[in-house]
Amino acid sequence: MNEAHLIVGLGNPGAKYEGTRHNVGFLALNRLADKWGGTWSEEKKFKARMSRVLVDGKIIHLCQPQTYMNLSGESVSAVCNYYRIATQQILVIVDDAELALGQLRMRISGSSGGHNGLGSVEQHLATPNYLRLRIGVGKPRQGVELAGHVLGKLSPAELLNATHVLDLVLLQCECWLRHGATQAMNEFNGKLDFPDKTIDKDTE
Repeated sequence: MNEAHLIVGLGNPGAKYEGTRHNVGFLALNRLADKWGGTWSEEKKFKARMSRVLVDGKIIHLCQPQTYMNLSGESVSAVCNYYRIATQQILVIVDDAELALGQLRMRISGSSGGHNGLGSVEQHLATPNYLRLRIGVGKPRQGVELAGHVLGKLSPAELLNATHVLDLVLLQCECWLRHGATQAMNEFNGKLDFPDKTIDKDTE
């Protein structure tokens, strides 16, 4: 049985997009690699940054597509085909402006919800039936368009709270790998109670 899993964090490459809400998938993958002892390498055949780690004896491939968000599925399908990773062993982590800041929502399947990265993954995998974890980045302030909001930089308060969010993402990913998606959803889906209470009310 193939024990390899793939965890993908979606975002846009380049310094211009570092620290933006749309790149929380990249931030999450960086946290996983740091915790699990992974190192990153550029893999041109996948158009992605890749890291390979072991968690409880399972091979985990971490992937940050470098194709830009709208073409993320190219990297995901290339990695899956090369390593023969089954759809049920894939987790895709993305931002979600419809969820309150800090809220996590893991789902086994579903629509893209208008998220271009998820839409690309669904297109290239030819199925919506893959696990995805949405990280809430809050709705735009009044008068701010969605694109400007998600491509905007995280505020200092959001960056401070991101530490707690990413710790919870790590725990949810580990729960999924050890106990399955159902338990991971039951234990971690919902709004995170930030211990420092520094949430900017305008981003809730």
